Amino acid sequence: MAPLGEGSDDPVLPDLPRGPLHAARARASFPWKELALFWEGPDMLRFKKNIFSALENDPLFAHPPGSLSLEKYRELNFLRCKRVFEYDFLRVEDLLGNPLRVLALIQCLGMYDWSLATKFFLHTLTFGSAIYSSGSERHFKYLPKIFNMEIFGCFALTEVSHGSNTKAMRTTAHYDPTTEELIIHSPDFEAAKFWVGNLGKTATHAVVFAQLYTPGGQCHGLHPFVVQIRDPKTLLPMPGVMVGDIGRKLGQNGLDNGFAMFHKVRIPRQDLLNRSGDITPEGTYVTHVKDARQHFSESLGSLSSGRVAIAGMSVVNLKLAVSIALRFSATRRQFGPTDEEEVPVLEYPMQAELGREIHALASAGKPLASWTAQRGIQECREACGGHGYLAMNRLGDLRDDNDPNCTYEGDNNVLLQQTSNYLLGLLVRRDQDGARIESPLKTVDFLEAYPNLLGHGFEASSPEDCLDSSVPLAAYEWLVCYLLRESYQKLNQEKQSGSNDFEARNNCQVYCCRPLALAFLELTVVRRFHEHVHQPDVPPPLRAVLGRLSALYALWSLNQHTALLYRGGYFSGEQAGKTVENAILALCAQLKDDAVALVDVIAPPDSILNSPIGRADGELYKNLWSAVLQQSKVLERASWWSEFSANKPVLGSLKSKL
Repeated sequence: MAPLGEGSDDPVLPDLPRGPLHAARARASFPWKELALFWEGPDMLRFKKNIFSALENDPLFAHPPGSLSLEKYRELNFLRCKRVFEYDFLRVEDLLGNPLRVLALIQCLGMYDWSLATKFFLHTLTFGSAIYSSGSERHFKYLPKIFNMEIFGCFALTEVSHGSNTKAMRTTAHYDPTTEELIIHSPDFEAAKFWVGNLGKTATHAVVFAQLYTPGGQCHGLHPFVVQIRDPKTLLPMPGVMVGDIGRKLGQNGLDNGFAMFHKVRIPRQDLLNRSGDITPEGTYVTHVKDARQHFSESLGSLSSGRVAIAGMSVVNLKLAVSIALRFSATRRQFGPTDEEEVPVLEYPMQAELGREIHALASAGKPLASWTAQRGIQECREACGGHGYLAMNRLGDLRDDNDPNCTYEGDNNVLLQQTSNYLLGLLVRRDQDGARIESPLKTVDFLEAYPNLLGHGFEASSPEDCLDSSVPLAAYEWLVCYLLRESYQKLNQEKQSGSNDFEARNNCQVYCCRPLALAFLELTVVRRFHEHVHQPDVPPPLRAVLGRLSALYALWSLNQHTALLYRGGYFSGEQAGKTVENAILALCAQLKDDAVALVDVIAPPDSILNSPIGRADGELYKNLWSAVLQQSKVLERASWWSEFSANKPVLGSLKSKL
């Protein structure tokens, strides 16, 4: 096993610098390095350390003082992306056989800067994997060009007038058998591809989604095509392509999001990505897919991996925010029992079937992760008071960079409908055909006991009874069953009253299907966490702290559904709700002394975290003062002062006249 600390020239987990946080670390009930090793494993820790070390020691990745212009930021981001390829962290086979390694690289780059991580991700995975998974052997010629950056790619699905409703996309691809070419065309501005990452300045090629038409005018639905956007040598647009940048955004401004319109752009027939459907030279459409829904699913299959990645991005953002806020809270002292004694802020309490299943999990996982991160980052920002509002401490950037996770790769509320539709479909098949409710990953298998679970109730009589995550786990199973029943009944009522299928499902969303999808994904997370921390190979020193974390997350999540638990009869009497709340407070108190050590497990090196108030040494004010001096250049006079001074007489005269 790789060495963890001292005694090696290259430890996987070097000791943290001593400082004001040392006392807080000493109170921890577990060894933080052992938890990091258990959670990630030595190979993954080594991989991440290699990435962080490369970024730390390369001048190209040094954080510039002050802010950069938009153009300079994007230029620097592209050069950094190129350098990441030169480091060769990933092999081509890793993309297919080692997805955890791929996600680890994206997350490490994101900890440094999400503009860089997203640019790399969109080119390598979204563009590259779309070609690999949606195309065939004739398209594999593009793969080496992607990895040596001979071409640079993007994924052009969203249009100005349509995002989540992909079936209504209006870009067209008409086949011309006389030249064996496809004609890509944007009928008007509303059909322009929009919000496409990498398209604004740097993409040379795109996977463009368009409605495929064969001779005679028959439309075969949305298909992906490889379309050259720019000349790789000059970056000038190709004939017939209007392409540009959409401008400054609220966050991730190192990423060039762009638009494109196509005026009868001709591409070879072979550049149709033909996994789900192809065109013969004569113009006949051929496909192995018999069901239109299956074709649609295959065409957009790469979106599931993107949604999983976005969930991971949201988790990383929350990790960074918690690392900054918690280290700040452990060293920031305010008020106390006497005027002479101030206590740390941390002491205050207010701080196919498998494919369908994966699709359902990813569709709800992205909303849950992105919304939880957005809420958590905001709480971290507020927990740091005024210092959290200071841009140099990075919490504002984390909040802004996380914000698009709530909307791209599918609007969160629309995605939740796909998860609730999956669950309702299971119940329909059970009632109509007597089919068992089960799935490859076993996330829905508990629903086989659906009627019996609805008869259960909350049995904990004290907070101590809730300190194991099995209690909220049982409550969640009941909650999902209850919401599934309510959604099913509401859907049937809507249909019986004359609503069509679309209207019926739409009218069920707000109070039934939406909470159903979220509760199902929360249950899945709670179950996985519970099973992971209760497995027999958990090292004894880690069992207690992991058990508390599992129970705390489960109870905190469950507590947001208190009204539903009472309405459905699972909770009765005021004591049930109070029991859960008191258990949450008890777990927070038990975990308080472990908080800093837990952050040490998830926090990246200081140069990557890049927050003066979140540095590992805990020298809060020294680090903050140093950063302020570096940015403010206190000895320099404001550049506009000389002009202001020269106009003082004019200003004085004007004032006297007023």
